[in-house]
Amino acid sequence: MKTDIEKAKENLDGHTLSLCRGEVLLTSDKKGISPMLDLVSEGKDVCGYSVADTVVGKAAAMLFIKAGIKEVYAVTMSRSAAEVLEKYDIEYSYGAMTENIINRAGNDICPMEKAVRDTCDIEQGYLLIKAVRDKLISSQS
Repeated sequence: MKTDIEKAKENLDGHTLSLCRGEVLLTSDKKGISPMLDLVSEGKDVCGYSVADTVVGKAAAMLFIKAGIKEVYAVTMSRSAAEVLEKYDIEYSYGAMTENIINRAGNDICPMEKAVRDTCDIEQGYLLIKAVRDKLISSQS
């Protein structure tokens, strides 16, 4: 029988995020931290789920911790994400480890990573992430 993390990884193909607990499987095709931020902001109970994600930086790791995720797999993970997951005793694995998560333009560090660079407080991180996303959304409209 497959574990939740194995099922999440299998179902990541073609998606940006896959969560699994038992027979329940959730996937998203949204980019960046949006799928996880939306789940947390909407109060969706994903406590105890295992998650597979394409890119996990510190910001995403903080959202996983806030949501009560029990295990994380990332195709690409930053060192700071691994450090925060370790600090909160969350099991993790990855395909590739990187020093930094880069923005979509490829010319700087991801704005979400910059937002949480100086904090390890999960609640503060969540508020910083939301503020940056709200600012990015308002600047695009």
